[in-house]
Amino acid sequence: MDEPAVFRRTGPLGHAATGGALTRPGIELCIGSNIFRNTNGVVTIHEKEQVLIETNREHGLFLITLDLYDAQGTRIAHLRRNALTLNEKERFAVEVHLGQSLSSVDGPSVRLMDQQSGGIVLSAAMTSEHKVALLFGKFYSHRGVEVEITPHYCRIGSGRTLFGDIVESRGGPAILG
Repeated sequence: MDEPAVFRRTGPLGHAATGGALTRPGIELCIGSNIFRNTNGVVTIHEKEQVLIETNREHGLFLITLDLYDAQGTRIAHLRRNALTLNEKERFAVEVHLGQSLSSVDGPSVRLMDQQSGGIVLSAAMTSEHKVALLFGKFYSHRGVEVEITPHYCRIGSGRTLFGDIVESRGGPAILG
């Protein structure tokens, strides 16, 4: 089941899907070495929702919505539920793995690649029923500030680095900066 999946249902970033097909309350997000408990699946950077994670535990669905910007803060790509809907100069490619189990090795995962640089923009995996790990990432916020995620930390520009934090989000977003 390594075939890419394309999901056509659309909705505004940060709003739940209609019909109850996808659920997000109570997702634990592991971003680098940081844990954000009980999130709604939204990652906010500089007071803007930049990443939305949607899951359906019963069907193993794992969907990512992400806005991508360049170093000047200009929007250059948009990933909507695992499908690139805006992709300036065909720069990015998405790989979706519909895993057989909920594990970090064989679970559902999404990887967004920058074909220009050959680097990984974002790599995320559903590691259990209630957990999603943002394993690696390197992209810019809407302000043009670099965001870097490694297994050890999450760095936003040169001013803020999150390392080993545990945050109770109380049903709200994971706030990075």
